[in-house]
Amino acid sequence: MTPPVPAAPRSAPPFPRWAPWFFVAPWLLGFATFVAWPLGRSLVLSCLQTYGPGTTVYVGLANFRYLLHDELFWKALANTVRFTLGCVGVQLPVALGLALLLNRPSLRGRAWFRLVFFAPSLVGLAFAALLVALMFERRTGLVDAGLHSLFSSWDPDFPWLEQYVMTALILAAVWLYAGFNMVYFLAALQGVSPELLEAAAIDGAGPWQRFWHVTLPEIRPVAGLVVLMSVAGSFQLFELPYLMFNTTGDPAGPDNSALTVVMYLYQMGFLSGDLGYASAIGWVLAVLLISLALLQRWLARREEY
Repeated sequence: MTPPVPAAPRSAPPFPRWAPWFFVAPWLLGFATFVAWPLGRSLVLSCLQTYGPGTTVYVGLANFRYLLHDELFWKALANTVRFTLGCVGVQLPVALGLALLLNRPSLRGRAWFRLVFFAPSLVGLAFAALLVALMFERRTGLVDAGLHSLFSSWDPDFPWLEQYVMTALILAAVWLYAGFNMVYFLAALQGVSPELLEAAAIDGAGPWQRFWHVTLPEIRPVAGLVVLMSVAGSFQLFELPYLMFNTTGDPAGPDNSALTVVMYLYQMGFLSGDLGYASAIGWVLAVLLISLALLQRWLARREEY
């Protein structure tokens, strides 16, 4: 008896050519509405001098030329760069040190310590900035009172918010974000091969040599990402100094010592009303951030080869 011939499988009907566009249309619509159009509009505004629809004059690149000679902009940029260098140079080593400490299996209560160090990043930034401002108050603040109780020679009227503005900002940022970056380093450290560390120890490598030649190369991609995020976030600093020093009567700090690029953009666009000049400042900031991201990518690729 001849076995039955199986029926040929029915081919699925082809999708119409517009089907992929139908599925990506919501994302494209959102991107065009909330990203592409605002970017294009801000680029046009940067070539205008405008205080509203009735007072708009095309000035070309005059806003950018004026920016080159604006002493207040350069002061804001210098403050931003100082804060960025302080955050990268202090905050990231602290975060990595905490991650190395809390990655030790022999440490008791690791989960509790991780929660404690990560908790400040869960607090709202506005509340945290006001809290930090109270902590750095003279005599009544927790910082001066605590240091005076530990070291009797410490001046309880130490002027953090008057004379040591950048130091106070960097310390506040370390308290707020070191635990957040610690989580990234912890995830990277847990991916380091224990066999490599054991082999290095057998070969006679000490703790520092194992860290430098084994651990650090393994976590370098994550470390590069954390550095890039910290630099980008530091260049966009606004809420922390604005709210910290708003209690002193001057959001930019004494002698504009807490003025940042984004804060200056806010002053020009929303307080002075010069939307064209504010857009020019925003585009200069965007070019700086893009250049830093490309530099980091180039350095990362160079490390790979």
